[in-house]
Amino acid sequence: MTTDGLQTLPDGRPVPLMTGDERPVLESWLDFHRATLELKCRGLTDAQVRLTSAEPSGLTLLGLVQHLAEVERNWFQRVFAGLDVPPVFEEETGYALDPARGLDEALAVWRREIARGRELAHGRSLEDTGRLVGGPLDGVEVSLRAVFIHLIEEYARHNGHADILRERIDGVTGA
Repeated sequence: MTTDGLQTLPDGRPVPLMTGDERPVLESWLDFHRATLELKCRGLTDAQVRLTSAEPSGLTLLGLVQHLAEVERNWFQRVFAGLDVPPVFEEETGYALDPARGLDEALAVWRREIARGRELAHGRSLEDTGRLVGGPLDGVEVSLRAVFIHLIEEYARHNGHADILRERIDGVTGA
């Protein structure tokens, strides 16, 4: 299946590139993982995305969407672009659930953070650098390449969590 010249899987996710230049390959894998997170939330109610994985964990699909919005902001805006921006949500991690915030709002915020990251990375070289902010590695230089690789890793890890959550909610499994 193709959309705008890009191959897609039957579930609508873009097929990541397996060959070619490094930048498009990295971007395609990040887009694939972003689409996988969205797929895991598709068709669920606000109540369902608030269900936790297993005691004692409070992990939820809604919390994962919020967390990954924070991750997008942190790595593209704070680290790569050096911007001093506040957290997206009330706390740095984004995992906390606000009774007034539903999935549609969280996904819209997450999509805005993705769009802003794309703007900041557009036209920049994989060799361009920013600096880590906070923690034991505060100030360490990091390339845009490393940002892409870190986000791919972050999404892949959390998509595994999302798969377990989705299976617990309604039995749906798969990549």
